[in-house]
Amino acid sequence: GWIAILKMEKVDDKYIEEIEKDVHRLNTIANRFSKIGSIPELKKENIVTITKTAFDYLESRSSKQISFSFSSSDKEIYTNLNTELFGWVIENLIKNAIDAMLGKGNLEVNIESTPKKVKITVSDSGKGMPKKLFKQIFKPGFTTKKRGWGLGLSLAKRIIENYHSGKIFVKNSKPNEGTTFAIKLPLA
Repeated sequence: GWIAILKMEKVDDKYIEEIEKDVHRLNTIANRFSKIGSIPELKKENIVTITKTAFDYLESRSSKQISFSFSSSDKEIYTNLNTELFGWVIENLIKNAIDAMLGKGNLEVNIESTPKKVKITVSDSGKGMPKKLFKQIFKPGFTTKKRGWGLGLSLAKRIIENYHSGKIFVKNSKPNEGTTFAIKLPLA
């Protein structure tokens, strides 16, 4: 309703477009919660488009002191996805990266396809972590943040491994140098 009023008031279309994106995002978040705990429907989707949409949304709403970079080996790579839950995983990894960099640094998302799999990496130049935490961070309740419940990565693992038959893991990390998370999913 408010969007319709803003359109009648001749508010700049750019503002209305951003408000519509946020309303769409709130609907997506509500749908994600309804899918956790039930077996989600997977459809053949272009993972490049789904990943780029999540990437673009967060880039436009993040510190300008972060250099964002997105690359893919192909424009179209198809895998069986629940787009809302997979998008949530990508957003969670990107938000964690932004937090780890304290709003300043380099963030890279890369997608590569192999004959049988697609690999997505999310890399940051943040605070990194010691190797002993690589598996621990996926346990429910584990967090290194002052706020938060420590559920993000445990839900990401459940979404990728249980629902999408893939793998999510810390590819590498070094204290004070950054972290790279990797996701591997079977091609459709």
